Amino acid sequence: MNIQAPAIRTADDFLRWNEGREGRREFVRGSIVEMMTGGTRRHAELMLQLAIVLKSALASSDYMVVAADYAIRTPVGVRYPDVLVEPAAASDDKSLATDQALLIAEILSPSSLATDFGEKAQEYTALGTLRHYLVLSQDEPRVWLWSRGGDGAFAKPEMIVGADETIDLAGLHIRIPLAELYRGVA
Repeated sequence: MNIQAPAIRTADDFLRWNEGREGRREFVRGSIVEMMTGGTRRHAELMLQLAIVLKSALASSDYMVVAADYAIRTPVGVRYPDVLVEPAAASDDKSLATDQALLIAEILSPSSLATDFGEKAQEYTALGTLRHYLVLSQDEPRVWLWSRGGDGAFAKPEMIVGADETIDLAGLHIRIPLAELYRGVA
C-alpha cells in the first residue's frame, strides 16, 4: 500500500506534519531536510550545560530556555537549534515553534560546520528579535558570537577562545565564563 504525505507548503503545514514523528528534519525553502541524529556525548553535554547556565543566569519569569526539540521559524522555514532563549510570554506551552528568539545557539559537528556558519547564520540573524547567535566548538573552549549592535545590524562574529575568556551577552544582560560552560566537557 502506498502512503502519500499531504502537500506541505508552509511552516505550519510542516510543524503539524512533523509533530510526533521519529527522526529529525527541518523545513527549508519549501523542502523537508533530513537532519543527523545521534550526536556525540560531548555535543549532548555541551548543549545541556549551555541550557543550564542560561537557565540559571536568566530570570525564569522573563525568559524561557529550551533545547533541541523546539523550533524557530526563520524567514525561509523551520529550524531546530540546539538551544534557544525566547521571552517567557512569547509562546504558550503547547506551541511547536517560536518566531521571537532572543538567543540561538548551535554546537558544531563535522557535518554541520558549513550550515551553522552559512545559511543558518544568515537565517537566524535575519530574525528581528534575535540579539545573539552563538556557535560553539565541542572540542575546545571556543565560541563564535554574533551580536546585534545599537544600529540594529549584526557585526561579523567575534571568536572567543580559552577557558579564561567570557561571553558577553549584552542583549540579555549576562556574561558566561567559558570555564563554566565547558566544565567537564572539553
